[in-house]
Amino acid sequence: MRLDPELRDRILKSVTDGFQDQIAFTQKLVRMPSLRGREHAIQDFVFNELRSRDYAMDRFMMDRAAIEAHPGGSKFSEDHSNAPIVVGIHRPRDEAGRSLILQSHLDVVPEGLHEMWNDPPFSGEIDGDWMYGRGAADMKAGAAANIFALDALRRIGLQPAATVYVQSVVEEESTGNGALQTFLEGYTADAVLIPEPEDEMLVRANTGVLWFQVQVRGVPVHVREMGEGANAIDGATRIIAALRQLEEDWNAEKGAHPHFEDEAHPINLNIGKIEGGDWASSVPSWCNIDCRVSIYPGQTAKDAAREITDRIAAFAQTDRFLSNNPPSVVFNGFFAEGYVLPPGTEAEAVLGRAHETVLEQPLKSFMTAGYLDTRVYALYNQIPALCYGPISRNIHGIDEAVSLPSVHRITQAMALFIAEWCGVEEVQP
Repeated sequence: MRLDPELRDRILKSVTDGFQDQIAFTQKLVRMPSLRGREHAIQDFVFNELRSRDYAMDRFMMDRAAIEAHPGGSKFSEDHSNAPIVVGIHRPRDEAGRSLILQSHLDVVPEGLHEMWNDPPFSGEIDGDWMYGRGAADMKAGAAANIFALDALRRIGLQPAATVYVQSVVEEESTGNGALQTFLEGYTADAVLIPEPEDEMLVRANTGVLWFQVQVRGVPVHVREMGEGANAIDGATRIIAALRQLEEDWNAEKGAHPHFEDEAHPINLNIGKIEGGDWASSVPSWCNIDCRVSIYPGQTAKDAAREITDRIAAFAQTDRFLSNNPPSVVFNGFFAEGYVLPPGTEAEAVLGRAHETVLEQPLKSFMTAGYLDTRVYALYNQIPALCYGPISRNIHGIDEAVSLPSVHRITQAMALFIAEWCGVEEVQP
């Protein structure tokens, strides 16, 4: 049932009334350096915040065997986080509406060189309309919005008339296994909303992502006899060129993939890290290159991994050194497939009405070429998976920031969406 104007206005005002507290809460999240493997403290903080709001609580670890047995499971490595996943559960008095998952991730990517930032990367500094800090946009502002959109209903004596799961996961930035674990635990709903920083738009199509490492081994000698050795770093640079050709070939296929045909460069290969050698005057005996590449929806991770491995092996056969010293390829993180959100779902229609009420313009959708946890719910739960969130800049870069007016608008739209999707009932004293 659509919201009546009086209730709509009360909800919008309630979000505004609580927004300064929401900003302060977001700053607390940003000031916790929740890098991969170091998310325990922030997950404890969120657990206690949700418990203080009288949600039923669940906290569990990842089940490696279960994840590895599932087709959506990504690869474990020694860097995989062992921080817990937290779920706060709202249960209504009368299950009259449609259930909902509100999810966020609190792991963040490394901050880079601190001297490149205008302020310390975990400062949560506010300058004008922007809050700065690693994770401010991706996606601690969204994590706070999940909680404060529900708070806004409580402030006016209302709560969802359906079950709502507030899920805080880790490993979103490296495997996506945290979201998958919530699915494996049995958490499901009639829809899911994840407020990633998507510039106030809805993600219509999303690429899959693979992480892999190419390991090259050389023949070390003193640099004065370098002609008698084999430089592993030089060999790795030649492999990078071959991978760039693979990237070019995959981009040439974009016309066969709806929602990607008009993108200039939908498939991105990133050489994210290079390590090699031991001494400036020794021909390096080893070099590892860590790579990330996206894949089209409908392409399986297994098939993409096979093509990557085959391409590298075929190139090595043409190379005088690598043909006798074939490189190894190890998949060590994301092994995730992409998805397309079918248009026309009632969940999208409800979100569209909420968005248009707040922003006074229709909700736009677009393709994004990064990993999103919504893939778990689109591919395996097969429920409407909505990814929609605030305007940001420099995510994964220097001086990452989120627009506070946009966060305010998004939180208002989320609160309206929750009220219409789930329905509302009065909070009992």
